[in-house]
Amino acid sequence: MTAQRDSAPSAVPDLPTLGGRRSSYRERVADALRAALIAGELRPGEVYSAPTLAARFGVSATPVREAMLDLAKEGLVDTVPNKGFRVTEVSEKQLDEYTHIRSLIEIPTVVRLAGTADPVSLEALRPAAREIVTAAAAGDLIAYVEADIRFHLGLLALAGNAHLVEVVGDLRKRSRLYGLDALVRAGRLEASAREHLELLDALLERDERAVRAVMTRHLGHVRGLWAAH
Repeated sequence: MTAQRDSAPSAVPDLPTLGGRRSSYRERVADALRAALIAGELRPGEVYSAPTLAARFGVSATPVREAMLDLAKEGLVDTVPNKGFRVTEVSEKQLDEYTHIRSLIEIPTVVRLAGTADPVSLEALRPAAREIVTAAAAGDLIAYVEADIRFHLGLLALAGNAHLVEVVGDLRKRSRLYGLDALVRAGRLEASAREHLELLDALLERDERAVRAVMTRHLGHVRGLWAAH
């Protein structure tokens, strides 16, 4: 695709939409940039200019600049005056902190769902859980993350606290910048993917102890994969 003028293009490129939500054009460009981070196409510490990224994605430079400013607010990139944007590096300490906060929020919330969530609503998440496993087996990182976001945020939404979902969504964005490509090559992503189906089964069985065990293992598993990278 060729680059477009700095106005919104009439034909919107087929950009990823992480989480399956309906997004504005600016948000879709931001999702495309996040997808490139996840896939390892944009590397931590590297500086990228808006025109270069615009040419890569077949869009104009203006929405790229706007999207990168959104990512800067999330802590995913830093602005480099007169050059562009540097992809933020995430330290092991930061990853530990993000995982700790997620465990404090997600584990008790999901455990409570074992006693309160409607079985029909839980079962509705099974297609996303299966997509996660399929994408992991195929090494499709974008499909994996898109389905993973949809599953986890959809599950948390059953608790009825929109702000909680927003907070966890932000933590996930900050911690999933890079590394999944190496995990796919090492064949270590499928085990984590299968835990989503195991979690659903435990929730449908109303087994709070099993739900807590799977959630604790899942978050530890994810952090372990990052640490191994």
